[in-house]
Amino acid sequence: MRLSKMQKFLSLSALALAFSASIANAATVNVYSARKEALIKPVLEQFSEKTGIEVRLLTGNGNALLARLENEGQNTPADLFLTVDAGNLHRAAEAGVFQPITSSDVLSKVPSHLHGTDNLWIGLSLRARPIFYAKDRVDPSELSGYEDLASDKWDNNVCIRSSDNIYNQSLTAALINHWGVEKTEQWARGLVDNLAKPPVGGDRDQIKAVAAGVCDIAVANTYYLGLMEASDDDAEREAASKVAIFWPNQDSFGAHVNVSGIGITQHAKHKDEAQQLMAYLLSPEAQQWYAATNNEYPAVTEVEWSQRLQNWGAFEMDDIEMGVLGENNAAAVKLMNRAGWR
Repeated sequence: MRLSKMQKFLSLSALALAFSASIANAATVNVYSARKEALIKPVLEQFSEKTGIEVRLLTGNGNALLARLENEGQNTPADLFLTVDAGNLHRAAEAGVFQPITSSDVLSKVPSHLHGTDNLWIGLSLRARPIFYAKDRVDPSELSGYEDLASDKWDNNVCIRSSDNIYNQSLTAALINHWGVEKTEQWARGLVDNLAKPPVGGDRDQIKAVAAGVCDIAVANTYYLGLMEASDDDAEREAASKVAIFWPNQDSFGAHVNVSGIGITQHAKHKDEAQQLMAYLLSPEAQQWYAATNNEYPAVTEVEWSQRLQNWGAFEMDDIEMGVLGENNAAAVKLMNRAGWR
């Protein structure tokens, strides 16, 4: 039986509608990531290969992505937002862009102190922020904790980046929790008095300053040392070889650690797929790759550290609730300003 032109048109239209519907219903998850593509995309591709769920990735500056989420509102395509530092994650939570994580499979994989308030986000990896010292000029027995940064014996001998850096804000927020505002402000004033140079540049610059003899001790995140050790730049590798890590406060609250973390957006269209991806990112294979690639520590306790991290030695981590770092951020910033930390 021959079909009329109208029947053919209706038949083709029905096929087109069915195809469009299949695309719309295809298993996908959309991720906004403040981490560079090279540091996250390969593990997302592994997830897609295993599950058939397509991951659409948008990378960019964390603050810019948060602003985008706020502006997009319920029209956002994002299902997940991944960013670094508990302070930034707290800002996102305060902005209302997250909804609680409800998957017990996700929440049970990570210690509770690495969960955001009300389970609005969860840690994926840990970044330690210890003290670095010059191997040829400093006896590590002279150091004990973050308190040392304000000691008179390190006058004109400390390097650290500026107070507008979220990593330093979170460190100060943690110290407020442990010491209180008054003691922490005294510490910050002593630290400022001990600075060997203006607090400019990134963490790598502080490590390089120690290697060059500008200062004897510095504060930086450990993964920057990992980047320098693995660098193609001979000068960076040489600088890295001249410094060592001192793990502070091992007899008290432990070395300060922070997180990279992820949360489900308030208006996620693919919540089930989002939680599947989160569960995969917390699987042993993904944790090992993600942490090793970023020179960070796995958020899942049972996962083995990379060889590089093992070379830096075992240490006691501060198990402060990550949410506190965000909650104390405003107080930390005001305190740092009063202390003259620029």
